[in-house]
Amino acid sequence: MTDRAVPQRRVDAPIIAAVDGSAVGYHAAAWAAADAALHDRRLHLVTSIGVADGLGLAPIQTEDDMSWSHLDGERTLVEATRIARAATGEQPPVITTEVTTDTIIGHLIQASEQAYAIVVGSRGLGAFRRSLLGSVSSAITRHAKCPVTVVHSTSAIDAVSAVEPVLVGVDGTGNSVPALEVAFEEASRRNVGLVVLHAWSDLSTALDPAIVGWDAVEQSEDAVLAESLAGYAERYPEVKVTRKLMLDRPVRSLLEASEHAQLVVVGSHGRGGFTGMLLGSTSAALLQSVECPITIVRQPADAE
Repeated sequence: MTDRAVPQRRVDAPIIAAVDGSAVGYHAAAWAAADAALHDRRLHLVTSIGVADGLGLAPIQTEDDMSWSHLDGERTLVEATRIARAATGEQPPVITTEVTTDTIIGHLIQASEQAYAIVVGSRGLGAFRRSLLGSVSSAITRHAKCPVTVVHSTSAIDAVSAVEPVLVGVDGTGNSVPALEVAFEEASRRNVGLVVLHAWSDLSTALDPAIVGWDAVEQSEDAVLAESLAGYAERYPEVKVTRKLMLDRPVRSLLEASEHAQLVVVGSHGRGGFTGMLLGSTSAALLQSVECPITIVRQPADAE
């Protein structure tokens, strides 16, 4: 197994979920609560009443405006806490809450330095005093210093989703190691299988496999995949692993496989990426298209 560095996360670090009163934000709170319970982590719910300054002019807010905004933020957190507890039944995690006057993007990026993970919705209310969670999810997945999970229209914690496997995309390089670490841990905690998908070609499946020497390529890439998984069976013997080799575009392969997964895990960039790349084309495209929650895992160097 590669010796590429894996991000280390503090033992007492919380899972932080951003909420803004939108349905998707509450789904994010539910997913984060379930994940915090699985990992025996504190769940920290945060909402922002800070106003993003997008035009170079700071909007004027009176004391009454701020007071009303703070009360509205508290109401949002009360509802998010109720949903988080309902999502975890009789054993909810420890839950703390925070109303911040900082803009949510800056607040979350700074908090990510001490967080176990951050969870956000794919989009939000779009009210003037709140940042759109669509822009939040985009910025946080690019700049956070811990894994980030983006929750779409469902929190995928229902009985049907709960038995689906975790899906992880790998590319045979050290970039896959952090994603594999998170994926195995999530599958183990959830007591489900893990689908490890390795798609390595940008060629169309319409191209005759005989022309590209499919047999030889398949053997070579199977060896790459086996090397990527070396050691995990001993560390996670309880996780049933299904290996998938695909001669296809990674985005298309992972998107299709995600229809039967409760969580997708990918690295921030993969084969062909470079250290300075904030978010690779595969992870960026999947963020826009998958329906289930997706976790983006960064390399330590990515967070610099």
